[in-house]
Amino acid sequence: MKWQKKGLIYCPNGANGWDYDTFMTPHAMLINEGTIRIYGGTRDKEGVSRITYIDVNASNLKEIINIADKPALDIGNPGCFDDNGVILGDIIKVENQLYMYYVGFQHVQKAKFYAFSGLAISDLEGKNFKRYSEVPIMDRTDSGKFGRCIHTVLYENGIFKIYYAVIHSWHYIGDRPYPAYNIWYTESQDGKTIASKDHTLCVDVNDYEYRIGRPKVYHDKNGYKLFYTRDFKTKEYKIGYAESVEGKVWSRKDELIGIDKSKNEGWDSEMACYPVLLNYKDKTYMFYNGNGMGKTGVGYAELIG
Repeated sequence: MKWQKKGLIYCPNGANGWDYDTFMTPHAMLINEGTIRIYGGTRDKEGVSRITYIDVNASNLKEIINIADKPALDIGNPGCFDDNGVILGDIIKVENQLYMYYVGFQHVQKAKFYAFSGLAISDLEGKNFKRYSEVPIMDRTDSGKFGRCIHTVLYENGIFKIYYAVIHSWHYIGDRPYPAYNIWYTESQDGKTIASKDHTLCVDVNDYEYRIGRPKVYHDKNGYKLFYTRDFKTKEYKIGYAESVEGKVWSRKDELIGIDKSKNEGWDSEMACYPVLLNYKDKTYMFYNGNGMGKTGVGYAELIG
């Protein structure tokens, strides 16, 4: 793969109070022939994320048509699993509705945080999502004591195929704890009821990594392709890539990804992470985050080979 970077699209500026900075874990979808909507999580001054969106011209992705003035999904009620922030996992169309799978964060006393998965539902306009439940649809397990985070759902042949990250422990760099996780797979019949055990490990860390996650999976005639973000013990945040025939057993091919942080100063000079792909006409775009895991906003690249 060879990608040509096109630059930064958007970074919030605090205009609404709850969008002080950051536009992380983006998701892009075509909402009409001329408009691409990009969802993402934006932080307030306390670092709490809410899910919002921008609309851009599909023929000129740097032309912003609309910036939402209120969250598509706000934080949860006090005491709930998502009361300290929400970030986007995936959005899929199910009949005449949009299902948003998201990750909710909660502060607890004896760990850095908990992060579990919820579901919110909208009509096809996708401007406002309502929670399916105030409790997680994917909660803790023995293997995922601190987090189980859905990032891709493929609806194929009446089955919801779910790819998610499992936070199993904490990795200390100096005196700071960082969540350690890997990528798993499960299935659901209705997209709402999910097994309470983790059975299928897809991609694990290598000797130099301590976490690998935010799996984004795509299926075409050649099989399944997996894009993810990997973090090294040396604190290098990079995009990785794997391939699979059936979507469960994966072969890592990180050397093929063809995109990394920029060499010069700028919004993605320290890291490139959280990729999501969108095909539009004869082009394939990658939307991704740069420095600070999205603190500097969202940009894009075009596949050219």
